[in-house]
Amino acid sequence: MAAASSPLPVHDDDGNVLISFGPGAEDAAPADAPLPLALVALRHGDRVLMAYNRHRQAWELPGGLIDPGETPRQAAERELLEETGHVPEGRLRFAGFAYFTLAPDGRCEYGALFSGRGADVSRSFRPDDEIAAVRWWDLREPLPGRLQPLDAHLAELSRSTPPGTRDGTPGPAPGPPHRPR
Repeated sequence: MAAASSPLPVHDDDGNVLISFGPGAEDAAPADAPLPLALVALRHGDRVLMAYNRHRQAWELPGGLIDPGETPRQAAERELLEETGHVPEGRLRFAGFAYFTLAPDGRCEYGALFSGRGADVSRSFRPDDEIAAVRWWDLREPLPGRLQPLDAHLAELSRSTPPGTRDGTPGPAPGPPHRPR
């Protein structure tokens, strides 16, 4: 399955929905729902680094929960290293906030998306209890196994984030996320 260029919302097979994605200032997180998650779209050329999550049985962007006392940026950097063994070349760029509704209870939350360039594509990866494999993906070729469509869409969106928002400086105001009624 290739990354979809379809408009939002994007649904997955588990009932989770990516409702909106808005650029903004890194230090101005939306306050209408929790922000427990940070993701990274790390690129090398035209490829993005994906991690195969053993529990969810799907290819996803590296990322995870923000630990207490940790900023979204710190969580993104930590999760990238823990899950893939990779570090970015230079500072990660803040891409924006993704707004989700999650199954089975329909809870709403945000995720902070960061993007960057891979410093070394030949880094050694060691599978663990969470991540079985990593792969550089061109957003078109089929991956072996299931691809998480929400993450694929975010990988695509991270390529087109307005430059004024990538380093944490404010870009155009995203406005409130669209929520179905």
